[in-house]
Order: sequence, then structure tokens, then C-alpha cells
Amino acid sequence: MKLCRYGKPGYEKPGVIDAEGRLRDLSKVIDNIGPNEISPRQLKTLSRLKPETLPLVNSSPRYGVPYVGIGKFIAIGLNYSDHAKEAGMAIPSEPIVFMKATTCISGPNDDVIQPKGSTKLDWEVELGVVIGTAAKYVSEAEALSHVAGYCIVNDVSERAFQMATTQWDKGKGFDTAGPIGPWLVTTDEITDPQNLDMALEVNGRRMQSGNTRTMIFNVAKCVSHVSQYMTLLPGDIIATGTPPGVGLGVKPTPVFLKPGDVMTLSIQGLGEQKQKVVPYQG
Repeated sequence: MKLCRYGKPGYEKPGVIDAEGRLRDLSKVIDNIGPNEISPRQLKTLSRLKPETLPLVNSSPRYGVPYVGIGKFIAIGLNYSDHAKEAGMAIPSEPIVFMKATTCISGPNDDVIQPKGSTKLDWEVELGVVIGTAAKYVSEAEALSHVAGYCIVNDVSERAFQMATTQWDKGKGFDTAGPIGPWLVTTDEITDPQNLDMALEVNGRRMQSGNTRTMIFNVAKCVSHVSQYMTLLPGDIIATGTPPGVGLGVKPTPVFLKPGDVMTLSIQGLGEQKQKVVPYQG
């Protein structure tokens, strides 16, 4: 299933995408999409629905974050060997784990606001892994059984902020630095998360091309590893790293985002995001 939420910020309704790619209203079936609705039991119940029997949404509404209740926004750094190379950094011996503030989360097509003092705003298309059942000290073999589904994440980064100290959080967690969506696609549709094409364009120019098969640490390893240090709860999301082609890695001179630029992101089977960069006004 492709689950989503649509409507004005704060007033989103639950929806589902049918086989023809059309948006259907789920609000008569469930009130919202959150940790309870993405549990295995509830997903099984929802999977019995026939989307074509649900009301068709004829307009083109805004898509919100596809589900609510994100308690932890976890990210994995330098998880593609070719991205590590372009960044001039060594291949990590274990997953590099950092956190993005939940206040940075925004809808998949909402504007990205360049923060005050920003000089090196950058893009990162990433596969987001949504936890469906609590995971603590899980093995790699059982890790994927705790996953409810997948979505696109743009790990928007401010490199000057990020590199100012040894901790990356302030360069990764500013407001609007975490677009998620448009859909939460359940695991019955994405049976192999290690074979998904990824792409990102800036102003129509392809900057990133990759495939999840080139991850250093695969999805199962990332989920298992993080669960050794913190209990993963339903609704938690893990962004699993980006392929090469970020602005920081452009040779000979890095390229960074500026107001007016438009990012377009896609991952096979997970839909598309599009964000415009706008200046901070305050």
C-alpha cells in the first residue's frame, strides 16, 4: 500500500494511492495514520480494503508527512562508498549514527527555508525506513520484520553548520531540513529495499544518481545496529544515507543551494518530492 496524508498543514486527512496512481480518501476508515495504524495488525486490516471503492480526491491537494507520531528521526552518515570518497572521508567501520530534530520535519513538497547565516545549503536524497514494531537488540536476520515501510527523505544539510564542530546535528536539524514523503509504502510493495534506483535534480539538472544496492551497511544492518543502542519504537524513522552527487562534492568548486532553486527527488516505487528553496524571513 501507498499510504499518505493530504491537505493544509495541521488539517491533513489520511489517504491511499490506488493502482492507477490516484489519491483516495481514507478518512471514513481511519482518523489518521500514526504508530497504531502502521502496526502489523492494522496494516493487515487496511490491506483488505479495495482502494477503488474509496472516494476519489479529484483536486491536487498538498501532501503532508505521510504519517504522524515520529518520536525519533535517526540518520546514517557516509553510508555509500562513493559518497564517502567524494567527501574525502574514510569508509566507516560501523554505521555513523546521528539525529535530526523532529522539528525539522516537513511535507515532501513544502518549501525548504534557508536558515539565517546559511552559506552552504546542500541536498541528500535518502531511503527512509519506518519502524512498525518495537525493536531492541534485534539481529540483522530479524530486523526487517520490524519495518512497516519506506519513504523518501531529503536530508537537507547546511555544511558550514555541520562542519563547525565534530557533531553534525545543527547542520542537519534546522527547520525544514527533513522533508518526508509523499507516501509511506508498505513492505509488501517494497520486498527488496536493496535494489531501488534513486535520483535528485536541482533546477532540472541531474545531480544524484544511485541505487540502494551500493549501501555500505544495508537496511537490515542499520536497523539492527541502531537497536543495540536505543529501542526503536513504532513511527521512528531511519534515513539510511545518500549516494554521490551532493553539492559539497562537486569538483572543482562545490555548488550550494540558493533561494529560488528547486530540488526534485525520486526513489523507485516511493514517488517524488519537489521543494523550492526560500530565504528565511523573520
